[in-house]
Amino acid sequence: MSKLLLIDDEEPIRKILGLYLRSQGHEVHTAADGQTGLVLFEQERPPIVLTDIKMPGMDGIDVLKKIKEVSPETEVIVITGHGDMDLAVQSLQLDASDFITKPVGNMAISVALRRARERLETRRLLKEYTNNLELMVKEATEELRKVHDFQKNLIQNSIDGIIAADKGEVIVVFNQGSEALLGYAADEVVGKMHMDSIYPPGVGETINETLNAETYGGKNRLVNYENLLISKMGEEIPVRISGARLFEDGAVAGIVCFFQDLREVKRLQQELIQSERLSAIGQAVAGMAHYTKNILNGLQGGVYIVNTSLKKNKPDLLPKGWAMVEKNVGRVSDLVMNMLVYSKEREPDLVECSPNDIAQEVYDIMYQTLEAKLVMSRDLMEKRGVQLKVTEVKLVKDFDLSLSECHLDPSGVHRCLLNIVTNAIDACTMKSDKGKDFSVVIRTRKEDDSIKFEIADNGIGMTEEVQDKLFERFFSTKGPKGTGLGLLVTRKIVDEHGGNISFESAPGKGTTFTIRFPCGKESSNTKAPEG
Repeated sequence: MSKLLLIDDEEPIRKILGLYLRSQGHEVHTAADGQTGLVLFEQERPPIVLTDIKMPGMDGIDVLKKIKEVSPETEVIVITGHGDMDLAVQSLQLDASDFITKPVGNMAISVALRRARERLETRRLLKEYTNNLELMVKEATEELRKVHDFQKNLIQNSIDGIIAADKGEVIVVFNQGSEALLGYAADEVVGKMHMDSIYPPGVGETINETLNAETYGGKNRLVNYENLLISKMGEEIPVRISGARLFEDGAVAGIVCFFQDLREVKRLQQELIQSERLSAIGQAVAGMAHYTKNILNGLQGGVYIVNTSLKKNKPDLLPKGWAMVEKNVGRVSDLVMNMLVYSKEREPDLVECSPNDIAQEVYDIMYQTLEAKLVMSRDLMEKRGVQLKVTEVKLVKDFDLSLSECHLDPSGVHRCLLNIVTNAIDACTMKSDKGKDFSVVIRTRKEDDSIKFEIADNGIGMTEEVQDKLFERFFSTKGPKGTGLGLLVTRKIVDEHGGNISFESAPGKGTTFTIRFPCGKESSNTKAPEG
């Protein structure tokens, strides 16, 4: 039975994974956070630790660092979520033995544990070998026999490549791991090839220079240094190199290096990068759907007013309704053209425009939408013969009339404001006090070299728990009616402008969102007027 420590802040994962590991014959200790996990580690000293990479307080990276400080030989397997590529790669650079992604499958955890056990055994054997190598070189014929024994019994079975060279850098040890890695047979290499022969041109000199520096583990040592080897077929192979110069009576006697094949790691990195790209595209498409919903609200309001004008013979309503339809049809066209832009990083198209005009457009759309919804609700009640209190939301504009024109991206700013105003209105109409006078204020101000937009409501407000999750992907307070991406898309646009977004909220009192956009210079994409 082997002893394991499992650290994860999610209780279901601890229970399910713990049950599986115990069923495989392991003695499992569990901890709900990093600090508790470190205390258990000091008490139990398990050879293998599994830790979640993202936890409140002390995260998995800090746990990995602390464990490696106390016990470098302990194998640590990190458990990551999709999209945590940078943290996963960082954990490998900190000598984690492996990483597995959630949801954790039984096969994945079994393979990771097998690799960790192999590394533990290899490290133990290699430690013995390294400690004895200088002695073997010194004791001539007897030491040659020991080298042969180690190669046969220990080095040859290592999963990593091990190559050692004498003081003239002629290769004297070339194990089976090296044969599998580079494609050479040991007989082709030992005593015949120079250490530089396994590197691409110039890499050998770079490694010698690195050994002379303090960068990777100190002078005359290499710890987790990444570079390339060149195979017999000319293939460049990414590897992680650890090694050291060997000394005898103060003079260099040789060098030993351990090579970990990173091709699979690099492949997984590329898969994670592709996953991130697909996720970003999905986020953009979902964000467009959120914006389309806003446009459809305007279209529905316009169509309703047009229909009301025709059915009730009120021609004065027709221009108002048709204007709403035309404006929102135009925004649908703009949206379709921007779909490609939002599938990748986008530079804002800065033009000289009035911040108040952008805010006024949003005000007009939402004012007309509210009016149309109110009329529709009253007509419905009249048809059904019921009397209900309809939640009315007053839309207020508070514009700084002294604002001058500046360079902004009108389409992006418009989308941000429309998303937040829509959310503010929703906050006033969902789960609220029907007798309360609700309002949403759209405010513009000049602040230093920035334009500040504020959207304030006196709706339901947000708890601290909701505020903490507000910008998390797929989180929504609207249930099935929300995508959870509206604010993410808004923040993406704000970030692309070099601006910032913040909010203040209290349960039952309402929320105020503040967006600041720098007054930029005219975009190089801006076309000069024709004619």
